[in-house]
Amino acid sequence: MRFQLSVFALSCAALLAATPAAQAQQGGAATRQGASAQQGRSAQAATPRRGITDIMREGPATSTLPPPVSAAAQPQGQRAAEYIVALVNSEPITNTQVQKRVERILREAGPEAQRIPRDQINRQVLEQIIAERAQLQLAKELGVRVDAMAIDQAEEVVARQNQVSLPELRRRVSEAGISRDEFRNNLRDQLLLTRLRERELEGRVKVSDDEIDQFLREQRAAASSAAPDINLAQVLVTVPEKATAAQIAEAQKRAEDIARRARAGEDFSQLATQLSDAPDAKGTGGVLGLRAADRYPPLFVEATQSTPVGGIVGPVRSGAGFHVLKVLAKQNAASPDSVVTQTQVRHILMRPDTRRTPEQIVSLMTDFKRRIQAGTADFAALARENSQDTVSAREGGELGWSTPGQFVPEFEEAMSRLQPGQISDPIVTRFGIHLIQVEGRREAKLNPAELREAARNVLRDRKMEDAYEAWAQEVRQRAYVEMREPPAS
Repeated sequence: MRFQLSVFALSCAALLAATPAAQAQQGGAATRQGASAQQGRSAQAATPRRGITDIMREGPATSTLPPPVSAAAQPQGQRAAEYIVALVNSEPITNTQVQKRVERILREAGPEAQRIPRDQINRQVLEQIIAERAQLQLAKELGVRVDAMAIDQAEEVVARQNQVSLPELRRRVSEAGISRDEFRNNLRDQLLLTRLRERELEGRVKVSDDEIDQFLREQRAAASSAAPDINLAQVLVTVPEKATAAQIAEAQKRAEDIARRARAGEDFSQLATQLSDAPDAKGTGGVLGLRAADRYPPLFVEATQSTPVGGIVGPVRSGAGFHVLKVLAKQNAASPDSVVTQTQVRHILMRPDTRRTPEQIVSLMTDFKRRIQAGTADFAALARENSQDTVSAREGGELGWSTPGQFVPEFEEAMSRLQPGQISDPIVTRFGIHLIQVEGRREAKLNPAELREAARNVLRDRKMEDAYEAWAQEVRQRAYVEMREPPAS
């Protein structure tokens, strides 16, 4: 299991839950993770209302940022009481830390959580925090690190995936009562946990050929009844908060004009790049990505349900404004024979060492990008001379045609935002720092070998869930945990 960084997809979801546009954005040897079928990833998608069990499994408290909570809404006794509830290898966990997470869970889980005794939720949350602390301490012992650049990148990804600017993200985090340091520390912890789990669990499970055969048979059998995946593009015309009737009418007129031009045959990507208010529109041409229908806002799904591929819908009104939608693709997600979008990509990989700091590598790669764009340097030549991914370096950095889920999440997220010919800024992953160039995209069916590899990785992900549970218990049992009673009143 690759333990994809779902924190980035889930972070700020509560703050931005009222913004359907935000929901709509939620998509070499050294970096390859193996092709992963779309079905395996769609199960990780956030849903509008999750049960308490789902939320408890998510892990660290920054998975979803809570909206601001008034003092009146906080339990009086818990707000005033601060004491140590447990020690994990001498590191304290306080009552306040537990209650903050409990309140988050109660807000997110809705009525289901209200029926569960508060003491039971407190115990479950405390046990969850104990497990995390034990794992974070193990990460420190093993030398697993996350540098400031990776956290910076994580913040940017959170903002992009929620279609807000970085300053707006920070403003909303602050309004939620979370300091920037606290938010960044929690992102760092999630990155540490992810890297630790990848390191510890890599190669623990095997998938047999018989299991792959059975999986492919089941997928084909399910194909006839499965809901299709969809790929949409949008042009967003935002409506300001507390907009006047005149402002709303002006925005609607602008959206209607965009829809008219799109139906008349103008290039939708150009319209999105030039006219959309969505933060990512200039880099993506408004494309939201192929995903299961339940990973799109219901408003978008309902509006496009009967629209054929290539059709234009809208303007559709949401809390964010007016959306003009284009249906780019519909395909059956359950079929292993589905057409997928493949990306031809190359990269330069460099790792910090005693000679070069991460900052120096970023500066060097930024200069590489400038020179390539100016035509004074060649990407392939720079890759051969500098890339530390020795396999791809010999080929000028070429990674070939990739399928969705083939690379680690940070790499794939950056790659998906690039148009053919574009070069990324330096991107940090657990393998090092990359400069990425997308060379082309195409729609293609997976060949038999690729289908089997995709199936292998889906099955491996499933098995790794069980392996993770066992490993987490091992780490928890090795830790010295001392439970403390609350002080006498």
